[in-house]
Formats: sequence, C-alpha cells, structure tokens
Amino acid sequence: MSDAPDEMTSKVFHNKWVLWYDNPRLAPSENDWKDNLKNCGAINCPEEFWTVINNIKPASQLALNSNYHLFKEGIEPMWEDPQNKEGGKFVLTIPKKESKAGRCDDWWLYTMLAVVGETIDNSGDVVCGAVVSIRKSQDRIALWLKSNDRAVATSIGQRWKKALEVTNKTSLKYQAHKDAFVSGSSFTNEIKFVV
Repeated sequence: MSDAPDEMTSKVFHNKWVLWYDNPRLAPSENDWKDNLKNCGAINCPEEFWTVINNIKPASQLALNSNYHLFKEGIEPMWEDPQNKEGGKFVLTIPKKESKAGRCDDWWLYTMLAVVGETIDNSGDVVCGAVVSIRKSQDRIALWLKSNDRAVATSIGQRWKKALEVTNKTSLKYQAHKDAFVSGSSFTNEIKFVV
C-alpha cells in the first residue's frame, strides 16, 4: 500500500464559503431582505468552487439590480451580522462599457478566487466576503472586511488590486458598514479612504 496521497483527494479551503443570490427589486415588498437570499451552493474545496461557478449565470448576465454574495459560512451578507458590523468594504466601480467588455465577470472571478484562496488576507480572519452588484449605469464589486483598521484594510486592498491585475489608476474606495446601516444605503456613504 502506497503512502502517497490519493490524487483524487481535494485540498480543502481554510474556510467554508457560501454563494448567495438576490434581487430585492423582484421580491415581494412584505418579505424581509434576508428571506430573498437564494443559496447557490457551499464551497469547501476547488472542485466545489468550480461546480458552483460553472452552474450559475455569469454576473454580467444577471437581471438588473441582482447581486451575488460570497461569504464565509456562518456570516450573513448584511451589515448587521456580528462579523460585519464593526467593519467596512472596499468598492470597485465598473462603468457599463467595461462590464460589457467582460471586466465585471473577470474581476468577479478573480475576486472570488482570491477570497476563497485567502491570498489577500494574511490572517485569514479579516475578509468576510465579497459582493457583485449589477446596476443600470455601473456595476460594483465590494470586498467586505470585519475591521476598519486602516493599515490592515489598506494592505488587503493593495493585495486585492494585485489579484485584479489593475493599475494604480484604479481606485478602491473604503466605506464603513456603520454608515451604511445609519443611511440605509449600500453605496452612497462617506468614503473613509482610497487605495
């Protein structure tokens, strides 16, 4: 009997992840926001990642106002979640002409790979998840962090830019979840800093 590892055994990610979908504009108004989340699949290893990703629509083909949310298992994609409420998010805004050229799909894939592979978070404990939002005039990808520590967030933001393969001309704007909770809006909040 060989001591070599089974080639069919997959490497397991450090954390388990869940991909969610929602489109609040299509949901019944009496529903709580959380009730509109659809679980697209759990991801614990590379094979599960590709199984889920290869069986959903690319972000650019989603209906207007749709979102995909990729979060660590046990963390809900909402500001009020205990893991999110003290943190914030980097926002990458993508003009529609770039989205139509495939940028949104490419950058969402690179973001998901960096998140599940934990290549942008040294501790493996700061990144909570990521969201892609399809809108009329521009699309957005947000990287959610559980900390507002500027040095930690800046380091993660710089690594995310490297994963996206963008130049320094591309800016990632950081917003606090507390501001979003107070305003009730995801993206119209004060920018705390830019990477």
